[in-house]
This record gives sequence, C-alpha cells and structure tokens, in this order.
Amino acid sequence: MVSAAKQLAGSARNLTASVQLQNDITPETTRLSFTLQGKWARRWIWAAVVQGAIIAAITVLIVEPLSYFNIDSYFSPSKVIAGGGAGTWMFTGYILYIVVGVVAVAVTAIFYFYLEGVMGKVYHGLTNYLAWGQYIFMNVGVAGAMILMIWGGYMGGYAGTAVASGGLGYTDAQIHVAYLSQLVDPIGALVLLAGLGAILGGLGFVIRSRTK
Repeated sequence: MVSAAKQLAGSARNLTASVQLQNDITPETTRLSFTLQGKWARRWIWAAVVQGAIIAAITVLIVEPLSYFNIDSYFSPSKVIAGGGAGTWMFTGYILYIVVGVVAVAVTAIFYFYLEGVMGKVYHGLTNYLAWGQYIFMNVGVAGAMILMIWGGYMGGYAGTAVASGGLGYTDAQIHVAYLSQLVDPIGALVLLAGLGAILGGLGFVIRSRTK
C-alpha cells in the first residue's frame, strides 16, 4: 500500500510538471520563438513594403492626379512614355522596379521564412553576414539603378520632345551626351551591386540549408 501510494504521488508530480510546462508555452513564448526564427523574413517583408511605397510614389507622379484640375507643375511623363526613344528608359526602369524591387524582394522573404521559420535554421555567423550583404546590396542596387533609369528616361524624353509641345527639341545625339551617357556607368555599377547581393544571398542559403 505504501509503495502504491508513493508511485501515485510520483505520477501526480509528473502530471503537475507536465501541466506547468504546457502552461509555460504561452502565446508570448510562441511569438518570441517565431521572432527568433523569422527575423530575416520580417526584414525582407519590410523592405518590400518600403520599395512598394517608393514605386507607388513614382506611379502617382506618372499618373499626374493634379492634371485633372488643370494644374501642370512638371512635364507630363505620359508624353515621355508615348514618345518612345529615350523615354523607353523610363518605362523599362518602372517595370523592372516593380518586378525586381517589389515582387522579387517579397519572394525573397519566403525563402528566409522557409529556412528560419519552417526548418528552424536560424542565420548566424558567416551566413548572417551574407544575409546582410544581400539585404543591403540588393535593395540599394535595385532601387538606385531603377530610379536612375526612370529619371534618365524622363529627362531624355522631355529633352527630345519638340519645343512646340513643351520639350527642348534635342536630337538623339544631344540627349545621349547631355543625359543618358552620364548615367550608364552609375546604373551598371548599381546593377552589379544588386547582382553581388543576390550571389551572397544564394551562397548563404546554400550554406545554411546544408548545415545543422
């Protein structure tokens, strides 16, 4: 009887400890665990939000909402896009910003969530530095290159528009010398920076996915 009572008391203590352990797993603990495992996914989501806000502001400038009130404070971007020529830079930069600067950045967050949130492989050490390299280089490179393309295309299209239509009446050669040629090297450097960021991120992903 005494032995059975001791066993019963021991079982009761184990049950109490189990219940206490379950009670310790609160929503706050779960959120903390996700925070520790999903830090890079969260950073990339915020990067996508910021990039989306930038392209949204550019879109507003292109749409010219004030023109509906007959308020024209700058040369119409729609004329630049419709005119072709140097204006193609603007359209190309705008589309690429949406695809690479917003969509690709948001998709990158999914990869980090899979590694850290699903597989539980938190970035640290070398892989953390590689992740920072991708985060900074890719976001700065893409945003810088695409904004320069948009600006160069806008100014080139404005300069190439006939004077009678509100432009400067420049020839293609004059546009190249005055605007586009000055942007080729900076845009190329920023694209290389973004490419380097993507390589660093891919290297970090491979290393972290193959280690415990």
